[in-house]
Amino acid sequence: MVEPVIALETAGAPTAAPEQGTQATVPPSTDGAEVPSQSPNTQTTVGPTVGPVTPAAAEKAIIVVTANQGPPKGDPIAVVNEVSFGAVQSVDKAIIAPIAYGYRDGLPAPIRDGLHNVLNNLDEPIVFLNFLLQLKIGKAAETVGRFAINSTIGVAGLFDFAKKHPINLPRRSNGLADTLGYYGVGPGPYLFLPVFGSTTVRDLLGRVVDLSLLPATVGKPFTNPIVSGTKGVLSSIDDRVENDVILTRVQESGNPYAAMREYYLMKRRAEIDVLKGKRSDANIDLNELEFLDSLPAPTNETPKQPPASKPQ
Repeated sequence: MVEPVIALETAGAPTAAPEQGTQATVPPSTDGAEVPSQSPNTQTTVGPTVGPVTPAAAEKAIIVVTANQGPPKGDPIAVVNEVSFGAVQSVDKAIIAPIAYGYRDGLPAPIRDGLHNVLNNLDEPIVFLNFLLQLKIGKAAETVGRFAINSTIGVAGLFDFAKKHPINLPRRSNGLADTLGYYGVGPGPYLFLPVFGSTTVRDLLGRVVDLSLLPATVGKPFTNPIVSGTKGVLSSIDDRVENDVILTRVQESGNPYAAMREYYLMKRRAEIDVLKGKRSDANIDLNELEFLDSLPAPTNETPKQPPASKPQ
């Protein structure tokens, strides 16, 4: 970011301007000294642009400051990301959202819940491995227990018996990006990519490794592109339905791109903080977000199911 530079320029004696920066007109002091008259030759320079200083501006003691703003902190390629965000939002509005709503409204809730449970169950080996890497042996053992129970009496994960009384083994999400964050690896630059959506360099790397785990360790049928592709599509639709409330509010905000970026980064910090024992859950209060003033007030319509948290 270029710091603004304020310079006083009067007729016939302009103050030298720095090679780069921003200059603004400052009228002479009004403490009794005579105000020099303005002449048509008086100029103010803002970057490379040159224009006359109006007498009205000097009389009203107006200070005009213009600063060259760089990209937001943590988002060095914001211009590219915003283009990607806009394209993805257009596709979401035209294709993905209608499919997700059709999936949500067209399938009976028990079937949707069953598919959701199957997708979660397939991710349990990833969760187990990362709890081991984080040296959380107890949670790793609980994950193995969940996987064994739901894969057998839960009919390949269709039913999440493990979370119910008297077993009480809750579902926990985990991945390589969480492990890296747990050990202090920063997120790196924010990215918004087709398919992946909001992410960071750390999270993108972790997700790619996570997605390759089942094909690499289990083999068939997960090495079959049809099987892996079907799982990916179902996971995307399921995530779209689960997060519909926050996605809708963000899309209707005054600055959807900035709103999405802030929410994602805050959510990921919360999830890492849960792993580190700094907070009990990763739920985000929208009142904590700076973009809240640009978000519309919640409607009186029947609320959709809120996005699932990531308990650890």
